[in-house]
Amino acid sequence: MPLRSRLSGSPLLPLAATVVLLSGCQSSPSYNGGSPSLFNDDPMRSAPPITRGLDAEGLRTLLGAELAGQRGDYRYASQGYLQASQRYAAPALAERATFAARFGEDVSLMETSAQRWRELAPQAETPNRLLASISLQRGDWLDSLEQRLAITQGGGHGELTPFAELAVSEESAPLNLLVRQLRDHLAQPGAEQLEQHSDALLATALLEAALGDTQKAQERLDEVARREPESPALWLAQARLALEEGDLQTARRAAQQGIDLAPDDVRFILMLAQAEIRLNNIAAAEAQTDALLESHGGNQDLRLALAQLYLEEGHSEPAYRLLQPLIGQERVPNLAYYLLGAISQSQGDIDNALLYYRQVSEGDEFLPARATAAQMLIDDDRLIDARAFLRIERMRYDRYFGDLVALEVQLLDQLNQPDEATALLNRELARTPDDTNLLYLRGMRAWDAGNFSGMEQDLRQVLRLEPNNAVALNALGYTLADMNLPNRLEEAQALIERAYEADPNNPAVLDSMGWVYFRLGQPEEALPWLESAYNQMPDQEVAAHLAEVLHALGRSDEASALIRRIQSSTSRHPQIDELLQRHPELTPSAS
Repeated sequence: MPLRSRLSGSPLLPLAATVVLLSGCQSSPSYNGGSPSLFNDDPMRSAPPITRGLDAEGLRTLLGAELAGQRGDYRYASQGYLQASQRYAAPALAERATFAARFGEDVSLMETSAQRWRELAPQAETPNRLLASISLQRGDWLDSLEQRLAITQGGGHGELTPFAELAVSEESAPLNLLVRQLRDHLAQPGAEQLEQHSDALLATALLEAALGDTQKAQERLDEVARREPESPALWLAQARLALEEGDLQTARRAAQQGIDLAPDDVRFILMLAQAEIRLNNIAAAEAQTDALLESHGGNQDLRLALAQLYLEEGHSEPAYRLLQPLIGQERVPNLAYYLLGAISQSQGDIDNALLYYRQVSEGDEFLPARATAAQMLIDDDRLIDARAFLRIERMRYDRYFGDLVALEVQLLDQLNQPDEATALLNRELARTPDDTNLLYLRGMRAWDAGNFSGMEQDLRQVLRLEPNNAVALNALGYTLADMNLPNRLEEAQALIERAYEADPNNPAVLDSMGWVYFRLGQPEEALPWLESAYNQMPDQEVAAHLAEVLHALGRSDEASALIRRIQSSTSRHPQIDELLQRHPELTPSAS
C-alpha cells in the first residue's frame, strides 16, 4: 500500500550543499591561447584519473536529479540521487534519494534508497524508521521489528511497545516469532544498559501476555516498575495484563494510576471503564465516564468509543444513553447510527435497527452497515426482505451500486445459492453491460467454478471497455501463465507487461511478471521480479513462487528457509503445501 504521508518541513537540500559534501575539486591544464585544436583535441587527455570530486558524468546525474525534483518529477530525481550515491558513497545523496521517493510516493524506490542510506550511514535512525514503516505497511512484521531493534541497539527509540500493541490486535501478526526476536534482543550482553531497555521489556511483556505466559510478562513489568515507576506505558501494560487475567481490582488501580500520569490518554479512560463494567459497577462506570467526558469537553470520539465499549461488554442501555446527545446534532456521525442499530439489534428490535442502519450515509461505515443489516434480516429468516433492502439501497446510492450487488452475491453464495447469485449478476449486467466491476466479479466466479472460457470472456470485455485496466490485465495474464499452456505463454507475458505499464508498483503484477518468466523457462529473469514482489507483499503465494524459482536456480537451502518462515508465521498455507507436494525435498528440517 503506498504511503500517503509526506515529510512536511523537510525540503530537499540545495544542490550546492550536496556537491560540497562530496569534497574535492578537479582541475585541468589552463588554456593558453586560441589554438583551433581546442575543438579537435581533448584537453583532459593528459589529466590524472579522477579519484575525488565530481566528474562530468556525476555532475550530469546530479544536475538532472536536481532539475527533475524542481519540476516535480520525484521518481526521476530519486533515481538520479540513488545512482549518484552508488557512484560516490555519500550518505547525503542516499538521504536525498529517499526523501525524493517519499515525496513521489514511490514505496519501492523509497525502500531501495533507504537501504542504501542505511548502508552508508549505519548509525542513522531515519532510514531504519522508514524501512520499519514500509515493512509494517506490507505486513512483514518480522522485518519491521528487526529495523526497530536496530534503532534500539543504536541507542535510539525503536517504539517497540506501540509496535507490540498493534501486533497483539492483529490476527495476522506472528506473535511467537516476534517474541522470540525480542527475547533474543533482551538476552544480548549489555541490553539492559540501553536507554530504551524498558521499552523492549514492555513490548516483550505484551506479547508474552497475549501468548498466555502471564507470569513471565508480570516479571518484566515488575522490572520496568523498578526502573521507571512513573512510565504511563508501564501502567497501560499493567492494566491490560490485569484485564487479561481477570484481576479487575488491579486493572482498575493501574488504569487510575495511568490517568493520574497521563490524564489525556483515552486508553486509560477506556480501560478504567472496562474494569468497572466487568466488576458490574455500571453506575460507578457511568458516573466516571460522565465526569471524564465533561472534563474532555464532551469529546465526540471519546463518547463513541465508550458507547462501543459498553455495547461490546453487553450493556446496551448505558451505550444508548451515551449516544443520545449526538442525535440532536446537526451532523450525526455515521458511527453513532451504526452503534444505535447494533443496540436495537441486540435488543431484538430488528425493524428499528434497520432504520438506524439505513441512516448511515456514504463513508467508511456505509457498506458495513448494509452488510450487517442484510445479515440481520437473513438471521431473522427474512431473506426476501434482505434482498429487497439491498435492491432499494442500490437505487438510492448509484455510487455503491456494484458494491451492493457484490454484497448480495456474497450473501447468496454463503447461503449455498450460487445459481441465484449468478442469476443476479447476469440480470444486473443485462441492465448495465458496461459495468466493469460486475464483469470482473462474474469472471472471477466463473474461474472459481472451473469455467476458464467464461472468465476469459468477461475479462476480455473489461479490457475492451478499459484497455489499461491493470487488475483485469494481470488476472488474465497470470491465469494464462499459471495454467502453463505452451502456446499462450507469450500472450500471458504481453498482458502482464501491459499491467506493469499501467501499475508498475503493484506487487501482484510484479509476482505475475516473475511467474511468467519462470513458466517461459527463464528463472534468472524471474528472480528479481519475485524478490521485489515478496519484499512488498510477503504472502504465501508470492513466497511459494519465489521458493520454486530459488529451487530451480540451485538455491534450495534458501527456498527451504523461506518456506519455514511462512509456515511459522501462519497456520494455514495451502500454496506452500501444494509446492511441497510437488517438491518434498524442500520440506524444512525439524531443527
